[in-house]
Amino acid sequence: MKIEAKQWIEFLQMEKHPEGGYYKSSFTSINQMEFAAHDGERPLYTSIYFLLRSEDLSHFHRLKSDELWYFHAGSALTVHMIDEEGEYRQERLGIGIADGGKPQVLVKKGSIFGSTVDSENSFSLVGCMVAPGFDFKDFELFTQQQLMQDYPQHQEIIERLAYEDIP
Repeated sequence: MKIEAKQWIEFLQMEKHPEGGYYKSSFTSINQMEFAAHDGERPLYTSIYFLLRSEDLSHFHRLKSDELWYFHAGSALTVHMIDEEGEYRQERLGIGIADGGKPQVLVKKGSIFGSTVDSENSFSLVGCMVAPGFDFKDFELFTQQQLMQDYPQHQEIIERLAYEDIP
């Protein structure tokens, strides 16, 4: 039996994410620590389910922590990243290794990143673990204008994945 995106969203009780797509918190470490780059204590890790449909975009954003993505179901997903040195790269998250897929992808802290589903009329269900743990205080969304000031060489992907105006 093929499970559709709507069924996953309902089963996992997911809600809309500000970057796009849907998410549900799944695990949070009970251990807390102070981290120099963060304002206050953070859990050692947090984890969410994240679902992106082919008609959705995960808009460019940045975290103060590393984020490790795990593929679960659906079609492959491309994670688009601009690292702290301004270099653009993309990683294909999926199990189709013959097509360049990887079952896990790391987004390093400080990278600006977003994602897209590769196949039309499909979705991708992934898990994202953030360490140190995620807090919306550490989450930064970007507009096209903001990113074009620093990365004009990446105009095409910025126009695709950055908001014109943050909702």
